[in-house]
Amino acid sequence: MILVLGAGRSSSSLIAHLLGQSEGEGWEVHVGDLDLAAAQSKVQGHPNGRAFQMSSSDATDRDARIASADLVISMLPAFMHPEVASVAIEAGVHVLTPSYVSEDMQALDARAKEKGVLVLNEMGLDPGIDHMSAM
Repeated sequence: MILVLGAGRSSSSLIAHLLGQSEGEGWEVHVGDLDLAAAQSKVQGHPNGRAFQMSSSDATDRDARIASADLVISMLPAFMHPEVASVAIEAGVHVLTPSYVSEDMQALDARAKEKGVLVLNEMGLDPGIDHMSAM
């Protein structure tokens, strides 16, 4: 299961792409946001999509969802990425974010390597596409 945290405007194309690929790949795509209507509007009733309401103050629910995922994509504000990544690393779940590598994210590098967890940052438009175009 792919867990997308955050259903703001910058997540629209990502979620549409994941849902479009989900049938051929056998994926479930779960989208969580504080605004349930925003998550539902991104999932659009797709059979492989699930929308849910998520509050950053409910770490128990968030952490359980992260632990049950195969991949977490954090589209939350950048200051929230380290907490999400830390939980994912401990659960052995890979993480993608569109944001720059902050000092807090860099501090998680050794633990991620130790746990064999891939944490990819700067996978958005800017930063991100500039790095990918150089490949």
